[in-house]
Amino acid sequence: MTTDSFAYAKLDQPEVLQAVFHPRKETASAPPLKAIDYDIPVEEGVRIGARFHMAGVEELNILFFHGNGEIVGDYDSVGPVFNEHGLSFLAVDYRGYGRSDGTPTVTSMMRDTHVIFKEIRGWLKAENRTGPLVVMGRSLGSACALDLAASNEGDISGLIIESGFALTVPLLNCLGVDTQALGITEADGFNNMDKIARFAKPTLTIHGQHDQIIPVMSAELLQVHCPARSKEFHMIPGADHNTVMVRAGNIYFEIIKRFTNKIEGKRPKRSSRRRSKA
Repeated sequence: MTTDSFAYAKLDQPEVLQAVFHPRKETASAPPLKAIDYDIPVEEGVRIGARFHMAGVEELNILFFHGNGEIVGDYDSVGPVFNEHGLSFLAVDYRGYGRSDGTPTVTSMMRDTHVIFKEIRGWLKAENRTGPLVVMGRSLGSACALDLAASNEGDISGLIIESGFALTVPLLNCLGVDTQALGITEADGFNNMDKIARFAKPTLTIHGQHDQIIPVMSAELLQVHCPARSKEFHMIPGADHNTVMVRAGNIYFEIIKRFTNKIEGKRPKRSSRRRSKA
């Protein structure tokens, strides 16, 4: 599937782009130990920067799309933790972010998502990395993950949405966009509820209890519209939009690991400690 160049035209208005995207450049010169940088050509003269934190060749791979104010370098301390849990973590940027070329727009982001997906699948195959591929999106990145899930179900083993949104107009209004004045309706948006309804494979939703940008109700809507027989919803107590991982601590990674274990058919390790008699 390729994104219709007219589908997101109303979201490419300057007032929306200024609210949705907050690009910044990467300042570090080299990836951390055991990580590799990979540039993905999305069109002539435009490359998207990615940073891969790789576990074993047979381990599950997570393709990750981050939030609108983040870059892949922000996850340099997170990737190794995924690796410790036996998961490869492949983080990608958007145009204008990190090492990437260009200027971000909604249309280019959604179109690039499919080019990135194809390139990474090809790279995994060339590197003989045989583990399943799960797509994960956080905040704005949930739109990318859901778009891939809706159109590539056969090539994706599972979906993870963290702090994701179901409706476009309430999110834009929260970001200060006057959607009524710009003539933007839900039909002009990302249509995330319709997209999740087209993905029936294992799905995990994680959301902060006190998310001030995307209320937890939005995550509940995604959960309701998700047709997967294997679907999980975890609300992180006390967390807001940007503190889900901090509030959850290691439980965050344990939730994801238990989810991916189910995809891989792995049984959780049982404790060897004997129960003491009362």
